[in-house]
Amino acid sequence: MQKDTLVFNLIRKELERQRNGIELIASENFVSSQVLAATGNVMTNKYAEGYPGRRYYGGCEIVDQTEQIAIDRIKQVFNCEYANVQPHSGAQANAAVLFAVLKPGDKILGLDLSMGGHLTHGSLVNFSGKLYAPYFYGVTKEEGLVDYAQLEQKAREIKPKLIICGASAYSRDWDYARIRNVANEIGALVMADIAHPAGLIAKGLLNSPFEHCHIVTSTTHKTLRGPRGGIILLGKDFENPFGQKDPKGNIRMMSSLIDLAVFPGIQGGPLEHIIAAKAIAFGELLSEDYTNYAKQIQRNAQAMAKMFVQKNYHIISGGTDNHLMLIDLRNKNITGKKAQETLNRAHITLNKNAVPFDDKSPFVTSGIRIGVPAITTRGMKENHMETIVEMLDTVLMNIDDEQKIKSVGEKVNEFMKQFILYPELD
Repeated sequence: MQKDTLVFNLIRKELERQRNGIELIASENFVSSQVLAATGNVMTNKYAEGYPGRRYYGGCEIVDQTEQIAIDRIKQVFNCEYANVQPHSGAQANAAVLFAVLKPGDKILGLDLSMGGHLTHGSLVNFSGKLYAPYFYGVTKEEGLVDYAQLEQKAREIKPKLIICGASAYSRDWDYARIRNVANEIGALVMADIAHPAGLIAKGLLNSPFEHCHIVTSTTHKTLRGPRGGIILLGKDFENPFGQKDPKGNIRMMSSLIDLAVFPGIQGGPLEHIIAAKAIAFGELLSEDYTNYAKQIQRNAQAMAKMFVQKNYHIISGGTDNHLMLIDLRNKNITGKKAQETLNRAHITLNKNAVPFDDKSPFVTSGIRIGVPAITTRGMKENHMETIVEMLDTVLMNIDDEQKIKSVGEKVNEFMKQFILYPELD
């Protein structure tokens, strides 16, 4: 067949965009060269419905091995008993858990999307808010911290079947023990979605949810620095509390319900080429290099937050414990949408984001979300955070000055030349 130069040229342009710009989207990262290579391997040709040793197709003896390596490695990373590495995304990992433990119409309690939560934690535009009865807790107006008192009050009033903790735009650690205490009181299960801070949790830099949460989900990109995908984990397997039995009449373990929820519940054949890439990334997580990387993420985020505070930017909660920060721009009289679009022209990429108690629509927003995993992967340290904040501030404080914006863009391109990305692709 003729080479598709149109698409390959666009792929090349995307590589140049990634090389030349400053990536501050908190949910993005750069995979290693070996993970990148593995995402385009011949295992993409293999159908493998089922699980290692229990497939619906023949010829799975090799992909069984790579999937089992992925399972074994991620269990070692988090010191947990069970892992399902097949979900195509974090959203599908969450969908599988809800499918496994809930019936349509059951009540769930999650962090409000407008307060930093995630679509799959009960948003009315998402399956989680359409299939189930969602209720929400938020953050305190004064401090921007999770309002645990409100969570406990609503849990006792509503008596949800599932409490979801975790966020997409929250910069502080979580009190999993407190959430589990109220869950025990009302007979609820607890699911922790650690998609964002998973890499820091893996290295003991943040509280671990595994002792207190029944089920843990995550994406495999973001701070885990793997290919795009999802995982479902159990610190310890346990008998499902719903009394569901297997064909032999035995109470099914929770791992069995989750496996069935992923396949055949919500997905068909797993992406075995991506699972091979996950296996490689999970191996990288076990290295000392990754430990140093995770620590650098935390140092970079805290250095950046400090710089923003010095320049009178309002960071929700006043700082960060993890890899990201949420900035309310209302004191700068700039919308999140305007900030995102203008910074993009200067080759600085981030996303607009609602802030707690926002007075603007989700399509405009009053804030921006900033994360440091990708720039940390590029090799940046604390001293580089000052340079980045200076460039970002120059754009925002001259937001209608196209000449200034262009000048910063040129500085960004020059600055990024020292942080080489995928030189083997030249």
